[in-house]
Amino acid sequence: MVLNMNTDVSMAPKGKPTAGRPVKITETAFRDAHQSLLATRMKTEDMLAVADRVDSVGYYSLEMWGGATFDTCLRYLNEDPWDRLRVLRKTLKNTKFQMLLRGQNLVGYHHYPDDVVESFVTHAVREGIDIMRIFDALNDVRNMAKAMEVAKAAGAHVQACVVYTLSPVHNIDHYVNTAKTLEQMGADSICVKDMAGLLAPYASYDLITRLKEELEVPVQLHSHYTSGMAGMAYLKAIEAGVDCVDTAISALALGTSQPPTETIVAALQDTPYDTGLDLRKLTDIGSHFRGMKVRYQDVVAPVDVNTDALRWQIPGGMLSNLRAQLAAQGMLDKLDEVLAEVPRVREEMGYPPLVTPMSQIVGTQAVLNVATGQRYAIKSRELKDYVKGLYGRPPTPISDEVRKMVIGDEEVITTRPADLLEPELDKARSKIEKYLLKEEDVLTYIMFPEVALGFLKNR
Repeated sequence: MVLNMNTDVSMAPKGKPTAGRPVKITETAFRDAHQSLLATRMKTEDMLAVADRVDSVGYYSLEMWGGATFDTCLRYLNEDPWDRLRVLRKTLKNTKFQMLLRGQNLVGYHHYPDDVVESFVTHAVREGIDIMRIFDALNDVRNMAKAMEVAKAAGAHVQACVVYTLSPVHNIDHYVNTAKTLEQMGADSICVKDMAGLLAPYASYDLITRLKEELEVPVQLHSHYTSGMAGMAYLKAIEAGVDCVDTAISALALGTSQPPTETIVAALQDTPYDTGLDLRKLTDIGSHFRGMKVRYQDVVAPVDVNTDALRWQIPGGMLSNLRAQLAAQGMLDKLDEVLAEVPRVREEMGYPPLVTPMSQIVGTQAVLNVATGQRYAIKSRELKDYVKGLYGRPPTPISDEVRKMVIGDEEVITTRPADLLEPELDKARSKIEKYLLKEEDVLTYIMFPEVALGFLKNR
């Protein structure tokens, strides 16, 4: 069951909201909320237990697939992510399903050839995804074009993201120009994706105001509560005319997750922006998740505010990963040095936004630089590939000096990275032929070969 979203007119077009126009809510409990606070470990059975109640709320959409959920289903939960999509689609018949797609990276950590992108996106829409939220870590629109084209052709609503970060080259003009390009490429809506909770309230107002003035398509805002500013940023965005915001049911909110759904709904009641959602239903759903969290105590993340995010511009998930890396190497006492090294590496790499996979690439290199005591004495393969241009175009050019430190005299590509990739579907299909039960198994294997092969064998 797929709700065709190409001609969605439920969110207001260009200009500020008219009196009485409700702000729409995307609920993240089934994807980003538990990815942020429960290490993406929520099982499908816990979603099904509350699915009917969630379906009755009247959310604009439910983010429930993509991001790290695909990997985690296979690696830790012994679940088929495609089965999760199918079974939830059968249960939630009234709510639009939304997924997060990393552009040409799909749900993996490197670029895949166009034949894989086409097959993956087509199957995802066919099995129930209504809204395809597509982003690229570098805001390189070339890496989003194929996924956008295929999602559009498959009948999904294409929501293209502008990844928000702070740097000398990331300003309102940059974001507006990127958004206008994505609109011209066929985006049905634009999402400002603030993965680290860096968007300040008045910056939020200014950015959303410009986007609403210059775009014809609706604008949505996604932020994290990491720095404590997301709720204020949402309110100012709403005053500026944003059409929709991402929230998480309170039991899975705050910390590195989103602002609480109930709080935003209550704050907007009896105003021109009233969401129309029933707080009693939301409270009941929140109670379910509070009880459910007890079973995930071994992975529950703290929900405190971490203002280090403002100082280092590091997303909460990246910060916890850095701590884990250093602890494993007996170097936790070097955390402050690594945190100081991250923005230095980021600057030398052309100010990439610290979102997957760039957060992992920059963070790992910062650890290596501190651990060896010699900057770039050891370089990760991913960092070399990034400097070569295999992840896309950096926000600002990398200096010749830094480039030579990383890759010497190797050539830097300037074409779309996926243009260099050979088709992969047929080769992958032949490798797992004896384990193949459905076409999606080929895509699962391509995404995560080792993990998927073990899963398919055990199945």
